[in-house]
Amino acid sequence: MTENTISAPIHPLALVVMGVSGCGKSSAGEAIARQLGWQLVEGDTYHAPESVAKMAAGIALTDADREGWLARLAALLAAADAQHGVVLTCSALKRKYRDQLRAAQPRLGFVFLDLNYETALARVQTRGGHFFSPQLVANQFATLQDPRAEPDVLTLQATEPLAEIALATQQWVNAMPLARQ
Repeated sequence: MTENTISAPIHPLALVVMGVSGCGKSSAGEAIARQLGWQLVEGDTYHAPESVAKMAAGIALTDADREGWLARLAALLAAADAQHGVVLTCSALKRKYRDQLRAAQPRLGFVFLDLNYETALARVQTRGGHFFSPQLVANQFATLQDPRAEPDVLTLQATEPLAEIALATQQWVNAMPLARQ
């Protein structure tokens, strides 16, 4: 093996579609899962009821509030295998959250949906049926630790059409070498 082979990214078994609220994680995650033929896991459904109530009331979650949620998501990622790839939607705003998910699934990639504040706020204000308060969008941007310098992160503009996001993700995944069994 050469040094390049050792350091090359490995074909992922799971992807986290991440970014601030309003970036389109759910819609993009669904399109990506369909494109790859993988299972979609909506991360918001794994929040504790107390956390959902806090966010609906406009109260930002703390790291402690996220501990159980991230542990549940990590367990789901750990179960991914070559026959059952997983696309998980999760804000994953901080590096330590992403590292916790990486520890659960070493063959994990991240799709970062980049979006500006104004567009995120407008999207959150106009979507119906979601518990997330528009008051928290500014906190999402303040909390976000840019993942672009981290390994195995694909950055896409959240305003691109979903079909283009899904295709770009599939091309990125397919370009990574398969792991040796």
